Amino acid sequence: MNWLNDLLQNDPDPAETQEWIESIKAVIDAEGPERAHQLLENMVELTRRAGAHLPFAPTTEYINTIPAHLEPKAPGDATMEWRIRSIIRWNAMAMVVRANRKPGDLGGHIASFASSATLYDVGFNHFWRAPTDQFPGDLLYVQGHSSPGIYARAFLEGRISESQLDHFRMEVDGRGVSSYPHPWLMPDFWQTPTVSMGLGPIAAIYQARNWKYLEGRGLMPKTDRKVWCFLGDGETDEPESLGAISVAGREGLDNLVFVINCNLQRLDGPVRGNGKIIQELEGAFRGAGWNVVKTVWGSYWDPLLAKDHQGMLKRLMMETVDGEYQNCKAFGGAYTREHFFGKYPETLAMVANLSDDDIWRLNRGGHDPHKVYAAYQNAVDTKGQPTVILAKTVKGYGMGAAGEALNPTHQTKKLDDEAVRAFRDRFKIAISDDQLKDGNVPFFHPGEKSPEVEYMLERRRALGGFLPQRRRKSTQTFSAPKLEVFDRLLKSTGDREISTTMAFVQSLSIVLRDKQIAPRVVPIVADEARTFGMEGMFRQLGIYAPQGQKYKPVDADQLMYYREDAAGQVLEEGITEAGAFSSWMAAATSYSTNDLPMLPFYIFYSMFGFQRIGDSAWQAADMRARGFLLGATAGRTTLNGEGLQHEDGHSHLLAGAIPNCRPYDPTFGYEVAVILQHGMHRMLDEQQDEYYYLTLMNENYAHPDMPEGAAEGIIKGMYLLKDAGKPKKGELRVQLLGSGTILREAIAAAELLDKDFGVTADIWSCPSFTELRRDGFDVERHNRFNPEAKTPRKPYVTELLEGRQGPAIAATDYVRAYADQIRAFVPMRYTVLGTDGFGRSDTRANLRRHFEVDRFYIAHAAIAALAAEGKMTAKDVARAIKQYKIEVEKPNPVRI
Repeated sequence: MNWLNDLLQNDPDPAETQEWIESIKAVIDAEGPERAHQLLENMVELTRRAGAHLPFAPTTEYINTIPAHLEPKAPGDATMEWRIRSIIRWNAMAMVVRANRKPGDLGGHIASFASSATLYDVGFNHFWRAPTDQFPGDLLYVQGHSSPGIYARAFLEGRISESQLDHFRMEVDGRGVSSYPHPWLMPDFWQTPTVSMGLGPIAAIYQARNWKYLEGRGLMPKTDRKVWCFLGDGETDEPESLGAISVAGREGLDNLVFVINCNLQRLDGPVRGNGKIIQELEGAFRGAGWNVVKTVWGSYWDPLLAKDHQGMLKRLMMETVDGEYQNCKAFGGAYTREHFFGKYPETLAMVANLSDDDIWRLNRGGHDPHKVYAAYQNAVDTKGQPTVILAKTVKGYGMGAAGEALNPTHQTKKLDDEAVRAFRDRFKIAISDDQLKDGNVPFFHPGEKSPEVEYMLERRRALGGFLPQRRRKSTQTFSAPKLEVFDRLLKSTGDREISTTMAFVQSLSIVLRDKQIAPRVVPIVADEARTFGMEGMFRQLGIYAPQGQKYKPVDADQLMYYREDAAGQVLEEGITEAGAFSSWMAAATSYSTNDLPMLPFYIFYSMFGFQRIGDSAWQAADMRARGFLLGATAGRTTLNGEGLQHEDGHSHLLAGAIPNCRPYDPTFGYEVAVILQHGMHRMLDEQQDEYYYLTLMNENYAHPDMPEGAAEGIIKGMYLLKDAGKPKKGELRVQLLGSGTILREAIAAAELLDKDFGVTADIWSCPSFTELRRDGFDVERHNRFNPEAKTPRKPYVTELLEGRQGPAIAATDYVRAYADQIRAFVPMRYTVLGTDGFGRSDTRANLRRHFEVDRFYIAHAAIAALAAEGKMTAKDVARAIKQYKIEVEKPNPVRI
């Protein structure tokens, strides 16, 4: 043992050290490595207590975690599985190559699945269970760039046709399959969206956590189902990939398995050319409390490692950096003999009897089904910890000179004819040279009754059915509370002033009294419950904590103390908007993954919603999420003390870009109640795949009764709040539109106009300019496509304003583009005021003056619009400037 000799050279008492080592070896031989580990841990603890500094070693040797002699025997027919895997590899390659030999530059990826085919194959054949009547099924987060391989498997299983394969990335006419895992585009197939990179891992963590939460609350029986998440080693540089791994370790999510395909390459080159990504990831995950299984070397390395008595091969493996490992696979056996094994005489001698081809065939662990099976079995058997499998592979495995282990491999979408033939020969695909003439790359199917297909189907039958598969609708249906239940919110608050945030909290409290719906409610906050007045739910519902509460909270003597509970209902996520949103998304898709509809409410600072986790918001849309997002302290002038980055003036534009997100900016409590009730009805009763975004304010004011018949207009986005009556002859009239807190400035502006200029105003509440815009363009499209219709349809906003006198002025607490969305459908002169520019700290009054959206600027804009129409004069406008102290010389806030 050369490594031991090195150690003993500088040892003050080598004989004593030798005795200790022999003692530990005797324990290993007699009682196993676990007992030896226990003894060593105890000795380490004793030494630390004596004052010695013994640092934690976050990594182990650069070899497999599971030694060869402890590997479980993989079941099944290894030869048959290799043939199946080879056919799948071929068809996955053919999909991308065929697509890119057509006009249109469709793109696609070959190399990612080429490196991970074995990782998927072993799972599909032996581990991943489909949902049945008796079992809820495992959940797969498939690495997005590997989708061709999943389609290729489904093709052999008879789930996807050859025509669909041949229309890869050609979906517009309904014949193709999507580029990546998209449940929105393939609602019966893909379970989870995983592109953009990094979103899959954090979503998987909170999905696994959500299952524990549902089990803890008694809503779902405890099972051994697993979330399996696949990602690439380069993808771990995304903050979301590793940002929440401590959550999984801390909460002991043993229902979670990460499989990281460590092919050592990212999109442009090596992941850690000068280091070792597997070692780096091992340290990160071990430190976070995960069970780490390294699957580095394949079975062909076992004989070499077995005779590595001096430890020189292991030393060499540790010293070699990933950039050099990439070279070894790119440049072949002779290069590897000289530049890897040749570094030490001892290691060079170990391969003296191997040919260059033999050395080239020394496989990596992620390509060895026996090693992968052992790793997966270890993950399945592990209790109390999540597991990460670090599987070393070769990017572009099988692509040969066209891309195997080369830097441009990720972008390789086309293979020339010679490379295609080499791929066929390497994987022994029964396709002749004649079939490959003239640039043809045919798909290969061995036949529906072939041994390969029969074997595949038998394995899937044993595991409950096909995966991936997705449930569109839950078998469980629930009825939303009727609007009358929210009666007290539909009435005036009188002299009592409340915010719309408080109106939401009161609405949620009403929902929680519904015995049918209450258990389904999932309140989620990112450490701001007290800000939003929700701390009362701590005691009432309890905060979910899998270990319960092991301490007495400092506020235990107070009514609303901080109560943690293993069956708690509130998810208090801490300071993590991405984590809280991922938690919301898991609950919002429970109807599909668990056949258990849930009703999540995630309340957050509006500025830290769509702007901060916008990509996740699109992921939720793709995943057909159902739930409520509450952007509290919204508006650029409403959260007045927090300054530039905290003041939201644009979240509605971001939300409005997502087709199945329905955004609203309510002003009054009754609007909040109507929107919530409508959303619950749509998502629970009708099972519509949409989610709702409501902006809420922290400004207190009195709320009026709901006008009769206003509910329909609230949902459509606009209703008449105050009708000034039939215009008198010669009367000047304007239409004032607003939403959120700035609607109240419009109401005040109407009073100024009447008192100071004799101008009357109809006042319109517009809870959703986005819904109005969508309706307008729907109508415009319908009319364009139906030119011979007797009566063209009219946009809703046009119907409301048509026939009304005077120009229209809209003002909101958001950028002008928000209210400007409906300009095309407003049948009169239209002026929009908004809060463009940087936010800042000050009083609400000063901020609204700064952004030119207060009552005085609204009144001035109305006078200016009337003057532009010739109904008033320039002198009237000048008088309004002077009377309302309009600062005409101040810088434009947009340009600051």
